[in-house]
Amino acid sequence: MNKFSRLGFIFAAAGSAVGLGNIWKFPYITGEYGGGAFVIVYLLCIVFIGLVVFIAESYLGQTSEANVSSTFVKLSKSKNSNWKYSGFMVFGGLIILSFYSVVLGWILNYIFISFASLPESSELAGSYFNSLVSQKIELQIFFHTIIALITIFIVLRGVKEGIEKINLILMPLLGLILFGLLIYAINLDSFSKSVEFMFSANWNKIDDNALLAALGQAFFTLSLGTGTILTYSASLPKNENFIKSSFYVGIVDTIIAIIAGLIIFAFLFEAGAKSSAGPGLVFISLPVIFQQWGVLGNIIAIAFFSALLFAGITSAVSMIEPLLMLFIERFNMTRRKAVVICGSIFYGLGIIALLSMSNSFKDSLTFFGKNAFDWMDFLTSSISMPIAAIMTCIFLGYFVDKNKIRDKFTQHAPKIVFDIWYFLVKYLVPFAIAILLLNKIGVIK
Repeated sequence: MNKFSRLGFIFAAAGSAVGLGNIWKFPYITGEYGGGAFVIVYLLCIVFIGLVVFIAESYLGQTSEANVSSTFVKLSKSKNSNWKYSGFMVFGGLIILSFYSVVLGWILNYIFISFASLPESSELAGSYFNSLVSQKIELQIFFHTIIALITIFIVLRGVKEGIEKINLILMPLLGLILFGLLIYAINLDSFSKSVEFMFSANWNKIDDNALLAALGQAFFTLSLGTGTILTYSASLPKNENFIKSSFYVGIVDTIIAIIAGLIIFAFLFEAGAKSSAGPGLVFISLPVIFQQWGVLGNIIAIAFFSALLFAGITSAVSMIEPLLMLFIERFNMTRRKAVVICGSIFYGLGIIALLSMSNSFKDSLTFFGKNAFDWMDFLTSSISMPIAAIMTCIFLGYFVDKNKIRDKFTQHAPKIVFDIWYFLVKYLVPFAIAILLLNKIGVIK
């Protein structure tokens, strides 16, 4: 098996974690829940929930050096073969990739329009985006196809030559673009207001919904519950410090989310726009702001959407790798054959997802009030990912030899750190994720 270098693993895992959730979702939900207080709650969730599960997946992968399904069987105290069904989580990543590729196609489209003409008003921006999603089927398929081909090309080259290399290129580029945007934002009069908004705690908007949003964002931003981190860790050198690497990834992921928030709020406040612009922030609010800045706005728009695209591509390749590894190891497939099968599946599902939002096909692709795109999102983010994370915690807490975990853990960290982590992974974290799951599916409000 090809192995990541230490830096390669950190960049690849960070690339998986850093995606649209950091640059798109984190700023708008921070805006919705009042800024600094939400950031504090989010950071606590990252440390005590997200990183706990991230370290758990890293331990499992590095220890087993196997695919997700084989990992659970191999490390179980009883060697119970029923644990092989844990491999279901890898299909979640492929389903996410199906509609994620469509969204990346939208972003690629916005890079092109940033070169030409950005919408002059919110009404025009909203009309353009709605038209793209509901009417321009061929255009969406074209950009979805480009994203799919890029993803397939990268993963065909393997862990070392494909995934590691692309992350070693795109992650620094992402950092460079965001740094440039940050420098520009710092020079805006509105930047001080952005800093105040992001770091001044307004606890009035922190309610149950805010807590659940922070927990969900912390959990999903780190690519947990799809087998990605476990699979990447299986390619981590045997003696590498998986705990330190996990913290590095968490730090990079969080810093990028906060920088993105500072940039976006500086842009919004400079234009006198609302901080709670919602999901339409990226495709409706920001393009209008960029248009008002003339040629400089076009340059900033290209840089911003390129950053989004780079973050998305590094996440996209991570979503397909767990299933590839399962097919290659369990069914003795060549990487090429596995990539062709998985690529065909996610590409086809992506077509269904984009058609389900179009005026022509939405009625036939809507079931129980949700279109196919929304169902793919709901079944993964609200069902399979939380269940997989709960299962991972329960497996480590009750079905893996504690002494073996402690021995490996304490090679890299003090015993007190292990004791705290083990308590969290065995009791607190699965309970917290279960609450999130039950809320997502409407069992509790």
